[in-house]
Amino acid sequence: MSGKSLSLAELAVLVEGEIVGDSEVMISGFSPLDTAESGDISFLVKAGLVDILSDFQGSAVIVPMAVEEAPVPLIRVKDPYLASARIHTLLLEKPFLAKGVHERAWVGKDTTIPQAITIAPLATVGERVKLGERVTIESGVVVGDDVEIGDDTTLKANVTVADGCIIGKRVIIHSGTVIGSDGYGYATDSRGFHVKRPQVGIVRIDDDVEIGANSCVDRAAYGVTWIKSGSKIDNLVQVAHNVVVGENCLIVAHVGISGSTTLGRNVVLGGQVGLAGHIVLGNGVMVAAQSGVHNNQKDGARIGGSPAIPMKQFVRAATQFGKLAEMGRDLRKVKKTVAELTSQERQIVPGEKE
Repeated sequence: MSGKSLSLAELAVLVEGEIVGDSEVMISGFSPLDTAESGDISFLVKAGLVDILSDFQGSAVIVPMAVEEAPVPLIRVKDPYLASARIHTLLLEKPFLAKGVHERAWVGKDTTIPQAITIAPLATVGERVKLGERVTIESGVVVGDDVEIGDDTTLKANVTVADGCIIGKRVIIHSGTVIGSDGYGYATDSRGFHVKRPQVGIVRIDDDVEIGANSCVDRAAYGVTWIKSGSKIDNLVQVAHNVVVGENCLIVAHVGISGSTTLGRNVVLGGQVGLAGHIVLGNGVMVAAQSGVHNNQKDGARIGGSPAIPMKQFVRAATQFGKLAEMGRDLRKVKKTVAELTSQERQIVPGEKE
């Protein structure tokens, strides 16, 4: 249970839903269909599965508009998955608890510390840092000098934010992630030795971004590596120097984005996608998991494969790939038959001279 209790009518307003049944039912928790108890709300994505609600033990269910009735109170919505996320988030909301600066934390000189702040033990905050209201810095976090962090941002345990980086409001950065490490830049001399190129830019992360655990966003060689507002980055993602990630992008685990690549708005990169450097993906581009992208992509492109090709073409090619063994057997049979026919044609006709 969340500790917060709201009526079904209040929740319906939040998600612009229609109520079927008792609108005054009180909801205090969110659970899956099979474990819900009294006071819990759950959700059903597919209308065709409505019969399973006959065994539902909770108090209400969020359902698609196609569901007209059920043995429990309902909130009918266009997108149950989205509505459930909003309701679950609301039920879990808690007021910010300002714990102040723990005596075992270290804060450098000339750093701005508002009253509403939580800095946990063993956190390190550098000099001339500007911290917004209701910022949470958990244990083991290292914040370098001259960093700016906006209101309501949370840095989970063992996050590193290197010197000079800028982080916006309502950002969540999960454990182990490094923001502002040096970009991967070297020049090779005539003897094969690699000379490091200085990385003197910063990372800028705009409002409402979330970055998963153990990801890396490298500082720019010059200028800015920029993650724009609303983008969500999964665990174990590499964002190289001078990359620009547009607004509201979704980047799934194990993605690698090479330097100076630009993503437009609402780009979706599936797991283990690799992007070459210095390319541009337009707005709304979607890339299938494990694809390798080596060239620019127009707005709305749907691509897959390595090297990535249009999705329809990739699906046809992938289907054929699954048939290669069978096609190989058929080809060997055809070759054998052709060889036999050719051999027969070459046989000497009776009565003719060799």
